[in-house]
Amino acid sequence: MNDQHFATSFLVDQSPKEVFDAINNVRGWWSEEIEGGTSELNDVFDYQYKDVHICKMKLLEVAPGKKVVWLVLDNYFNFIKDKSEWKNTKVGFEIEQEGDKTKLIFAHFGLTPAYECFDICSTAWTQYIQQSLFKLITTGKGQPNLKEGVIQVV
Repeated sequence: MNDQHFATSFLVDQSPKEVFDAINNVRGWWSEEIEGGTSELNDVFDYQYKDVHICKMKLLEVAPGKKVVWLVLDNYFNFIKDKSEWKNTKVGFEIEQEGDKTKLIFAHFGLTPAYECFDICSTAWTQYIQQSLFKLITTGKGQPNLKEGVIQVV
């Protein structure tokens, strides 16, 4: 794996178990359009955002309170030329105790600056992790993509 992969992290007051549970609630922070299991070893799920991004993920590692790793089995972006981007890369979530805080370290191994989608994808991951997943952990409500046709009342 390239050392320049995309990574971001944050600290929260919640326990490692609460962070782990929130990560596995993918519909609560990434997208309500997720189809399939998202919490057990070898689960496979599909993600879709309109006709812009479609991917299939498999859970490779699930260590309660410590780590979750997904493998990107298949991926499609409608805005890039190289259709192999993301395929066979890994998305990892590591959970560490840091004093009385819990640290979440997110990395998309293989998503590097050489990728055509790097700028857009790293910006999107930052929003999903630093805002939506963070809010799911700290307030109980994330900001996932809504199901098509759903109107959100604020």
